[in-house]
Amino acid sequence: MARLLPQSGALNMAFDAYKLAVPGVRALKPYVPGKPIEELEREYGVTHAIKLASNESPLGASPKALAAAQAALTEMARYPDGGGFALKRTLAAKLGVSESQITLGNGSSDILEFTVRAFVTAQDEVIFSQHAFALYPIVTQMIGARGVEVPARQWGHDLAGMRTAITPRTRLVFIANPNNPTGTWLRRAALNDFLASVPAHVIVVVDEAYFEYVEEHDYPDTIEWLERYPNLVCARTFSKIYGLAGLRVGYGVSSLGVAELLNRVRPPFNVNHIAQAAAVAALADATHLKNAQSVNAEGMGQLVKGFEKLGLPHIPSVGNFVCVEVGEAGQVYEQLLRAGVIVRPLDNYGMPKHLRITVGLPEENRRFLVALKTALGR
Repeated sequence: MARLLPQSGALNMAFDAYKLAVPGVRALKPYVPGKPIEELEREYGVTHAIKLASNESPLGASPKALAAAQAALTEMARYPDGGGFALKRTLAAKLGVSESQITLGNGSSDILEFTVRAFVTAQDEVIFSQHAFALYPIVTQMIGARGVEVPARQWGHDLAGMRTAITPRTRLVFIANPNNPTGTWLRRAALNDFLASVPAHVIVVVDEAYFEYVEEHDYPDTIEWLERYPNLVCARTFSKIYGLAGLRVGYGVSSLGVAELLNRVRPPFNVNHIAQAAAVAALADATHLKNAQSVNAEGMGQLVKGFEKLGLPHIPSVGNFVCVEVGEAGQVYEQLLRAGVIVRPLDNYGMPKHLRITVGLPEENRRFLVALKTALGR
């Protein structure tokens, strides 16, 4: 057995990991996920806690996906299919695209990062909206590029302002539709006009993590526009409505040229075997998908009605979450934690008066509303 040599005292004193890190990483503030149930129960001594903080599906994965994942466990000792053949083939058939247009990711967050790594340098700019997904500035700053935050309009994307912000240094624009955390959305004509106006040197990533929840007739399916806009990347995930957040599998769809470059920066085996098997099976379970949409629509109505009874303003949402204005959100959040209810405070999104609530099962929604009323002293 090899013997570890003691490090020299001089080396220990001279070594400074912070100084060795690249500037973009030194200035990063890590992404803060929703508090896990186990952590809440451990810290606060509560039992039977519920989590409505991370936009997870209250129905969980489909029975077909669970069965496929269980069967895939027998191959745990093998590396996964690095090319994701079965999943790409299933997605291509469902979406009406070529398999070569698909890039698989360890969640759709991989797709966001791959696009930045493939097209953006430290001398470039990346545009995103105020109150948009926290990962956009993180992946931008990670490589040292300049992030340009455009002020929001009615809690959503100001496309005219984002177009004005584009300069010769701009290489990428992030658009979330619907937006997280606010739940606002962009209509077909507005987004199409924006894409038509973007110069050819700019990549546009449309983040559609909540695509399957949206029931508005004027909501665009941007995959249909890929032939028209070769600089477009559509990012989607199995983490939300399909209930596979714990397996981390997402995908991007783009033009052949863009996809080929994204797959150059994609690490080998980034989507594990169990995740691929579960995702293929999830796509085949239309009944579970419809049930998830129905539960979400009913739950959203339940939450909105509860907010109205409490006299609380909320931001209309088309996702599986809704933002409510509660005043001193930090204090209300703390009171909810003590009641065993985890939601998402939004101070780091520049929304210190708001909480984001994931739509849960009817009893979870009811319990949250009761705890919220108590926390507000009403």
